[in-house]
Amino acid sequence: MEKRSSGLLLHVSSLPGKYGIGDFGEDAYAFVDFLSMTGTKYWQILPLGITSFGDSPYQSFSAFAGNPYFVDLNRLVEAGWLKQSEIVRTDLGEDEEYVDYAKLYEGKMALLDKAFERAYPEVEKELEGFAAEHEDWLPDFATFMAIKKAHGNIAWTEWPERYRLRKREVLEAFYEGNRKERHFWIFTQYLFFEHWGDLKRYANRKGIRIIGDIPIYVAADSADVWSRPDLYKLKENLKPSVVAGVPPDMMSDTGQLWGNPIYDWEQMEKEGYHWWIRRVEESFRLYDAVRIDHFRGFEAYWQVPAEDETAENGEWVKGPGMSLFRAIREALGDKEILAEDLGFLTQEVRDLIEETGYPGMKVLQFGFGGEDGYLPHNYTRHTIAYTGNHDTQTMQGWLDSADEEAVEAARSYLNLTEEEGYVNGLIRGVFASSSDLAIIPVQDLLGLDDSARFNVPSTIGGNWEWRLTQDALKNEHRKQLKNLNERYGRSL
Repeated sequence: MEKRSSGLLLHVSSLPGKYGIGDFGEDAYAFVDFLSMTGTKYWQILPLGITSFGDSPYQSFSAFAGNPYFVDLNRLVEAGWLKQSEIVRTDLGEDEEYVDYAKLYEGKMALLDKAFERAYPEVEKELEGFAAEHEDWLPDFATFMAIKKAHGNIAWTEWPERYRLRKREVLEAFYEGNRKERHFWIFTQYLFFEHWGDLKRYANRKGIRIIGDIPIYVAADSADVWSRPDLYKLKENLKPSVVAGVPPDMMSDTGQLWGNPIYDWEQMEKEGYHWWIRRVEESFRLYDAVRIDHFRGFEAYWQVPAEDETAENGEWVKGPGMSLFRAIREALGDKEILAEDLGFLTQEVRDLIEETGYPGMKVLQFGFGGEDGYLPHNYTRHTIAYTGNHDTQTMQGWLDSADEEAVEAARSYLNLTEEEGYVNGLIRGVFASSSDLAIIPVQDLLGLDDSARFNVPSTIGGNWEWRLTQDALKNEHRKQLKNLNERYGRSL
């Protein structure tokens, strides 16, 4: 961050559009134009990985593969690989405000398969070249997904032993017998990277920078764990012995049990943290800046017995600390990395963040519950200020449900008035702060209540579904955001 600037938080899935989910099509380009017109420099998104059970972008079949749901179907029509009539006849979800992942799984993947069948003879050599460019993860991912499909999409830990243990002769035979299915998964990545690359280049030409997101952990049912089980704390049957989460906090009385396997940090250190260096390097091919989720887990992480049903009985275990980030810096140089430093913070965590030099995050919503460090007068320049994030209530939702004392504290602190609108006043407080970067979720710019909330931690179902409607961002929002950027010195 070279100077004061601002951004909007909106995941790609939440963009408007007529095909059931936000994608890399014309509405994404229109959103970039909106950011540019308002002088807003950053577009923050959530992880772009291929989602699995629960539809969370933080639980993916691969730490490197992109989500085929984001492929622009109109471009496949233009290429002659799909017909518009085929898209129209496919049920991708009729509700424009919420994503129906079950319909996407059936419908969009079927359309991509049709496109692949028509494109395959034409692009086969290109796919092989593309796979070679990404040889350290893409062949394993394509094989993983092909084997998974052949076994009814069950978790890889339930596969027959010969596939679980990656017996060479078995995999070689599978390659030969399932070449086309493997190429289908390479095709989805070929499209994803091409469409996303074009969109990012367009954004960069407009002066917009993309903030991507790296989940700290990978999913248990992923190509990452299947291909390198030695990098994780697993039992002899290759299932996790311990899993990740966080202890009880303001988000949940029983903590959050994520279920991800824990890294074997000793083994990773022996290999010079090569896997993590690759992951960060790949991320910076996709994004201009990278937010690392749950940063405090690198100092110490909450480890829970795999058989537990809540995160209450875990324990803190020391993480890799600064040695990991020294290795990343030595390999890749200085990168624009942002530390998600929310949650239970100790002095050791604060010291680690200070030593890395990465900016941390301040969430205004937390400031009116007794957490004075989250009030704007305590923000330092080298931070990112938010009204809320993808895990919190919307600001209007918070105002609707917070106790009178908290709302009165906010009203008094920021001189909130009915005329300005309380949510607008809270946004003003973030933009006026000393933080170099101010980011607000689009839901707050629109003043939406909790019906537009994106995620409720520790719950399954109903999350990650909210979308912008086609005409939600109006001229009044453009003027408001442009005025905020100009008034508080944050314009492009």
